[in-house]
Amino acid sequence: MRTRPVVLVAAAALVAACQPSNTTRDVKAEVEAANAAFSAAVAAQDAAAVSRLYTEDGWLMAPNGPTAKGRAAIAEAFTGMLGSGIAGVTLTTEEAQGTDSSATEVGRYALTNAAGETVDEGKYLVWWRRTADGWRLHRDIFNSDRPLPPPPAAPTATKRR
Repeated sequence: MRTRPVVLVAAAALVAACQPSNTTRDVKAEVEAANAAFSAAVAAQDAAAVSRLYTEDGWLMAPNGPTAKGRAAIAEAFTGMLGSGIAGVTLTTEEAQGTDSSATEVGRYALTNAAGETVDEGKYLVWWRRTADGWRLHRDIFNSDRPLPPPPAAPTATKRR
């Protein structure tokens, strides 16, 4: 009758091994690989490819506009950004950690135009989710380090004589 406890222990170990790990781990290399695909899609001016790097129900929270929710809205937002002259993005991961299924990343970005000039730079925070297709951006927020332009001058009134 000693085989029964051994079988139960072996079965319990097998079940535990098949469960996703909730242990926090360094996922920086995996996130950087996903960011390389993101940068390549931007360089190719392919808003649809960029949107496929997000989860189906992903959010893009870009500055100066409403949250784009879902891949179709994210593709539309990137179509506008790329159409405004953005030709490239450099993403620098400063910190990334997570589990087997979810991760957070803090980083810096630089946007360039076709001439390679930096047109914006700032910071971002991404909540990543692992899907059957790999790591996907689930919630993405970024904002610029550059100051806002001054408001336009108010028109001056002219007196009639």
